[in-house]
Amino acid sequence: MQGWPSIWLHGLGFGRTLPVPPNRRNGHKDTMPEVMFAGPDGRLEGRYHHAKRPNAPVALLLHPHPLHGGTMNNRVVHSLYGKFQAMGFSVLRFNFRGVGKSQGRYDGGIGEISDAAAALDFLQTVNPNASMLWAAGYSFGSYVGMQLLMRRPEMGGFISISAPASHYDFGFLAPCPCSGMILHGEDDELVPIGAVQKLVDKLNTQKGVTIDYRTIAQAGHVFTPAQVETISEMAEDHVLSILNRSRMALAAD
Repeated sequence: MQGWPSIWLHGLGFGRTLPVPPNRRNGHKDTMPEVMFAGPDGRLEGRYHHAKRPNAPVALLLHPHPLHGGTMNNRVVHSLYGKFQAMGFSVLRFNFRGVGKSQGRYDGGIGEISDAAAALDFLQTVNPNASMLWAAGYSFGSYVGMQLLMRRPEMGGFISISAPASHYDFGFLAPCPCSGMILHGEDDELVPIGAVQKLVDKLNTQKGVTIDYRTIAQAGHVFTPAQVETISEMAEDHVLSILNRSRMALAAD
């Protein structure tokens, strides 16, 4: 990836990953099964929760930049995983090629988009009757997620957190295939908020597309634990509003 400042490598905490502690519910451990699935450059490692409802919606979570400490255990990704699970989704988070147990080497974003497509293939194979498909990404993961939207028109919603709009050209979203949510820190030191505002404004001019744009006060590109909780709650609010709207439309038919 060209042009990312060296601060990505030092001091911003992208290398800080959370251990994957089991949640305890009713005194029992709620495990997150490890999965290995076929990717375009070898096997990819993930954590997958399978919803009990046969036609449950599914969500794919995409982590920050692989060369700068991004993994599927990033605390933003980990928190979103729990939220989607609680909302009744089948949900997958995985490591891009060359990260953790995933095979292959970093491929400048192109290969990572293919990895995401393979992850979505896995989700759709084990959830053939899914009612809706979502992608949620943080930083580099949000760019990959938006690219995936353009390749998979069946996607029904997206959440983009700290989209690197000043580092990548998002002009490929023409037109954007669906509505979604964009979240950004007001004090982001790597991606100026003005660049994201321009992206939001451009997407909102497109017919049939509505962007739920929210900002996080006093937040940079990397979030504190309290800010991560705020982000997860905002994402939950958005997703539930879309799901409720969809249920109401089905009931009216």
